[in-house]
Amino acid sequence: MGEEWRRRWHPEIIHDKGPSKSVLIVGGGPAGLECARALGRRGYQVTLAEKNKELGGRVTQESRLPGLAAWNRVRDYRLGQIRQLENVETYLASDVTVSDILEFGSEHVVLATGSNWRRDGVSRHHLAPLTFPEATTFTPDDLYAGKLPQGRVIVYDDDHYYLGGVIAELCRNHGCEVTLVTPAAIASSWTIHTLEQDLIQADLLKKGIQILPHHFVRPGKNTNPEAVHIYTGAANILDCDALVLVTARLPNSELESGLEQVQSSWADAGIKSVTRIGDALAPATIAAAVYSGHRYARELDEVIDPDAVPFERELTELAPESDWNTFWQCGFNS
Repeated sequence: MGEEWRRRWHPEIIHDKGPSKSVLIVGGGPAGLECARALGRRGYQVTLAEKNKELGGRVTQESRLPGLAAWNRVRDYRLGQIRQLENVETYLASDVTVSDILEFGSEHVVLATGSNWRRDGVSRHHLAPLTFPEATTFTPDDLYAGKLPQGRVIVYDDDHYYLGGVIAELCRNHGCEVTLVTPAAIASSWTIHTLEQDLIQADLLKKGIQILPHHFVRPGKNTNPEAVHIYTGAANILDCDALVLVTARLPNSELESGLEQVQSSWADAGIKSVTRIGDALAPATIAAAVYSGHRYARELDEVIDPDAVPFERELTELAPESDWNTFWQCGFNS
């Protein structure tokens, strides 16, 4: 995850387990898999329960999109490591409930239940929920499940990372006439930081995908949405058959809420802690989910000094004034 040096973690060595014995992880996405792998390496008895029939969570879903097949390595590496650990058990098609967790009796419960894409348009531009026609409005979760739009499709990208462009390409590959609408000046604008933006936009245009920048989408007076210019406020009806919202995500926190309601029963069930990790805590990148799972595994049973700086600083101190004088004199003399 690129955090080994900052967190003082050896990339290949992890310390042995603490006094606890067992951990139940609910959710087998990138956070849950990494948490299970690292906890298993430490020596804990780990049970990983996944409600679907395959592991990987969003990694498995997104790797089926155009151009993202190689991302399966995030899942496959961890599955290969977990299979070598006799103290890690995995259960598929296990939709765990509050009662199941209480009956299981694990000391620590980790909720890696992921997140879902919002259907109400809330993201960077819209801060309050909107109501779009249910029958013609889609999210990436619908497309993952095989429910694809038809005809003229508007992809509204207020996420600004890679997924809006990839979703637009997926719809185009299925014969749709696609327009990508974004409040940003360019498609997938955040990918400027990953040096991919020009490649993504060029690919979208070559595939015949129209790009409408500087616009946000809102419900229209009829079934069609409106595109509104972010600067002038000029509004235009978008004549389309379907709208795909790539906006923000909501954590799946229902299981934690249910457990909080029966917190008085935790002690009798042997539960010492319940913790959310990954997208279930804060939806972010896949790397952030992996980091969240690994950090939990590293810190379980560890005594953390609340006053200590938890990471290395790139500039730890300034040299004494005398050393700086010597430095400058040497520089001038040379």
